[in-house]
Amino acid sequence: MPVPVRQQVRVGAYIMKQRLTRRERYPLVLMLEPLFRCNLACPGCGKIDYPDPILNQRLSADACVEAARECGAPIVSIAGGEPLLHREMTEIVQRMIADKRFIYLCTNALLLEKKIDQFTPSPYLTFSIHLDGLEEEHDRAVDQEGVFDRAVKAIKMVRDRGFRVNVNTTLFDGVSAPKVAEFLDFATELGVEGVTISPGYSYERAPDQEHFLKRRGAKELFREVFRLGQGKKWRFSQSSLFLDFLAGNQSYQCTPWGNPTRNVFGWQRPCYLLNEGYVSTFAELMEETEWEKYGTGNYEKCADCMVHCGYEATAVNDTVRHPLKAARVALFGPKTEGPMAPEIELDRQRPAEYPFEAVVAEALGQSAEGQERRSGSSNAA
Repeated sequence: MPVPVRQQVRVGAYIMKQRLTRRERYPLVLMLEPLFRCNLACPGCGKIDYPDPILNQRLSADACVEAARECGAPIVSIAGGEPLLHREMTEIVQRMIADKRFIYLCTNALLLEKKIDQFTPSPYLTFSIHLDGLEEEHDRAVDQEGVFDRAVKAIKMVRDRGFRVNVNTTLFDGVSAPKVAEFLDFATELGVEGVTISPGYSYERAPDQEHFLKRRGAKELFREVFRLGQGKKWRFSQSSLFLDFLAGNQSYQCTPWGNPTRNVFGWQRPCYLLNEGYVSTFAELMEETEWEKYGTGNYEKCADCMVHCGYEATAVNDTVRHPLKAARVALFGPKTEGPMAPEIELDRQRPAEYPFEAVVAEALGQSAEGQERRSGSSNAA
C-alpha cells in the first residue's frame, strides 16, 4: 500500500476534526523550504534564481519546528533547494518525528549515501527522491550526466536499510506516454513505496520556458499513460481522485492553502509555486491572503497549473465528501476514454504580475538582525 494505514488514519482524523469544527481553510501539508541553495541547476526549476545572500540563508531548526507547530499540518514536505545541504537537517527531522508528523524529505539523492547514517528508519520518515524518468530523460532534466545512476543506487540503499522511499516525478512537454509507462514499470521493479507524479509548473524564472505542459496536453498524456498501465501494479503516493483529475475527469479548482509554504522569506503568498510576497505568521497568510485572486481562471500564471501541491488537497477533500467515487477510481483506475470534464474558462483571469524583484529587494534590504528575527534564519551551510 503506497500510503501506510497509520498515515491514512492520522490524516483522515485530522480532516474530520477540521470539518467538525467547521474550519473552512486548513493545511494538509506544510511545504518547508529551509534553504534555496542546491547542488544542481535544473533548467526547469525556478527555485534557485536568487542572489548569493539569499541562497546562503538557512532556516534554523527552531524556526522549522515552530513553523510546523504553527500551522498544525500532519505532513511536512521538506524541499528546497537541496535539504541535505542543511547542517541541521537531522535535528529538524528528529524533532518533527517526535511531534508525530509525517516527513517527506525531498532530495536529488546526490548526498544521500554520505548522510544516511545520520538518520534512523521510522514510519514517520520518507525519502522522496527526485527522478524525472529513465536515465536519458532524468539526466537531461537535471542537466547533468550520471545523476540517474546515483539516484537509483541511493534508492536501493535506503530501501535496503529499511527506510520508506518514494519517487517524485515531474513530467515535461515532449515526453511520450510509452516512455512514462516504461519508467513506472521500472519504479515498480525498483521497489519504491510509490510515485508522486505531476506535470511541471511553468516557473517564470526557470531557464527553460519551452517544455512546460499545457493543461490539455497534460490530460491527454496522462490518459494515455493510464491506458498503458491498465492491469499493471503501479503504485502512486497520491489520491485516486487526483490521478483522475490528471486524466481530465474532474473539474477541480486548486486549494492553495492546503499546502502552505514556509521559507527563508517567511510564509510565502499564495502558494509553493508562486512567490508574490510573504508574511510573518501563518495566521496572516490564511486570513489576509486574497485567495480569490489566484488559481486557474483567476490568474494568468495559474492557467496551466495541474501540480499536486495545488490540487491534491482538493482531491483529498473530495474523497472525504464522496468516498464511493474515490473507491471506484481506486479500483478501476481513471477513465481514459470519452469526453473530458469541462475545462475552467480563462476569459476573466487577471494578467500576470511580476513582483519577484521587489520581493528580493525587500529581503536584501532588511538588516541581518531583522532578517534573522523575522525568519529564524542563519548562514550555516
